Amino acid sequence: MTKRTFGVIGLAVMGENLALNVESRGFPIAVYNRTSAKTEQFMAERAQGKDVKAAYSLEEFVQLLERPRKVLVMVKAGGPVDKVIEQLKPLLEPGDMIIDGGNSLYEDTERRTQDLEATGLGFVGMGVSGGEEGALKGPSLMPGGTASAYQELEPILVKIAAQVDDGPCVAYIGRGGAGHYVKMVHNGIEYGDMQLIAEAYDLLKLGAGLTNPELHAVFAEWNKTEELNSFLIEITADIFTKMDTETDQHLVDLIMDTAGQKGTGRWTVMSALELGVPVPTMYAAVNARIMSSYKDERVAAAQEITAEVGTFSGDKQTFINQVRDALYCSKMCSYAQGMALLRKASQEYNYGLDLGEDARIWKGGCIIRAGFLDKIKAAFTENPDLPNLLLAPEFKQSILDRQSAWREVLVMANQLGIAVPAFSSSLDYFDSYRRERLPQNLTQAQRDYFGAHTYERTDKPKGEFFHTQWME
Repeated sequence: MTKRTFGVIGLAVMGENLALNVESRGFPIAVYNRTSAKTEQFMAERAQGKDVKAAYSLEEFVQLLERPRKVLVMVKAGGPVDKVIEQLKPLLEPGDMIIDGGNSLYEDTERRTQDLEATGLGFVGMGVSGGEEGALKGPSLMPGGTASAYQELEPILVKIAAQVDDGPCVAYIGRGGAGHYVKMVHNGIEYGDMQLIAEAYDLLKLGAGLTNPELHAVFAEWNKTEELNSFLIEITADIFTKMDTETDQHLVDLIMDTAGQKGTGRWTVMSALELGVPVPTMYAAVNARIMSSYKDERVAAAQEITAEVGTFSGDKQTFINQVRDALYCSKMCSYAQGMALLRKASQEYNYGLDLGEDARIWKGGCIIRAGFLDKIKAAFTENPDLPNLLLAPEFKQSILDRQSAWREVLVMANQLGIAVPAFSSSLDYFDSYRRERLPQNLTQAQRDYFGAHTYERTDKPKGEFFHTQWME
């Protein structure tokens, strides 16, 4: 029998769809799942008539593959990935490679890359974004790790990735855990995007009283604009049209207001704290999901803490336009934070990231795909050393043109008693970043007062430190 070009371990939804994607591009595949019943189900229901060979042991699976063997592991992040790797190691030969396509923590990927490269094996930690549909039809792929392994995989990856006007949505990201780090930050930006959209929805529905059909019309119109055209705005518009078959009510109104999370947003915030990069929009988004989980407490508190809530009385269309501008300004800040974090991580971990290329491969397949990623790519192509996206002429002028509307939305939200943590955090980020002098001179004076932590002076050379006896 002809050896298989590619192998997939793990046949949950993402593993199945990636396997079928690879096969559909002309590459014979082998598949294996820990439970044989799942393998049998896949072969019977989805692999009929396709160039797929099933294995029912890892030994059989490895023998089905041509050399150098290319093994994609699609199992739960953490311990399960390590377990599969340990089982594969004695069965593979130098030059073979393992690809981890799950949402693994970049530090784990770093460790695994070093471990496997020391044995002559290649390891690629590959971020995959696009959900089950993207996995099947073309995701955004963010592979990092062993460079020689990526070169072997490239002919396959460029075929299975989403295709956009300037190429496939895949590129070698960098050494070690670079691929999973970029995917993690992608998810952090995604958290911010989703929270900002939720706040826009809250302002328009609760504040301005728009109905679900009106919300559909607004978001559908926004999706036609150069600024907000994106996958998340598109699906948001669709959500407002879905009716519940049991009650004949809009389904969105019946969904419990508690949002889950798998950890990548939290990892992004934790990494930013460790690297000293401000990401307040992402932090607000993570915190909002945590707050949403306190449903019972919030229900009880709503009965105890009553406060006067304002009533919107202005022109609705004007307010809708202001919310649109506030959303775009906040979105720019969210992406600026994400790209700044990638820049710092690249320097700290020697990833050698190309921020323009990272933005380009997010243009298709992934959850944060958006029209304005072309502008982000252009900004970093024009100036690879750009320290912050807000300094790019295009984005700087866009915010300056819209900041009045942004501020008015925040004022209205406060008057109405509607929490908009991500909108607020984004504006705080903008206002803090553009300030030549912040009030932390007082903070440093306090630190020196109670802890003799010293301070620098504005009228002395930078790097000279002073201490004052404040209570002489």
